[in-house]
Amino acid sequence: MIEKTIRINYLYDFYQSLLTDKQNKYMRMYYLDDWSLGEISEHFEVSRQAVYDNIRRTEALLEEYEEKLSLFSRYQERSALIKELRELTEKSAEKEEILRVLHTLDKLE
Repeated sequence: MIEKTIRINYLYDFYQSLLTDKQNKYMRMYYLDDWSLGEISEHFEVSRQAVYDNIRRTEALLEEYEEKLSLFSRYQERSALIKELRELTEKSAEKEEILRVLHTLDKLE
């Protein structure tokens, strides 16, 4: 469950500007502010089921955006390569190894 929450938070960070105002409010309240479905439903005067359905549809939409645009996966790849590059430079790795990582980073862009 925690992995899903972390993933949705990252996807939300990357794609929130593509969501409607209502989707943004529900997702922000549920995932970032840790409101319950009941609290959100009371705040907006809608059913708990309506909030649940909206959040699930928005999660699916975020996953769809990621499938098409891959911003989060490219971010993860880039972060891993930067970490590898940092480790290589700290241990004074061969120039070829460092260049290989730099070349891979260049291809991500």
